[in-house]
Amino acid sequence: MDDEEDIVRSKDWTLRNIEALSIEQLQEYISELKAEIERVEADIVAKKSHASAAESFFKS
Repeated sequence: MDDEEDIVRSKDWTLRNIEALSIEQLQEYISELKAEIERVEADIVAKKSHASAAESFFKS
């Protein structure tokens, strides 16, 4: 189930040329990345919770 082939990879994930960005643009980019990290971390917490609940159910 954790096969690398099963991992969904975003096709729009590309590295930005940060050399061309202004300080304001870099700060905005950091904010965007932090928001995405928070979203992903929340999804991880939710998935761990579901896995724990499923594990408890099958142990009963």
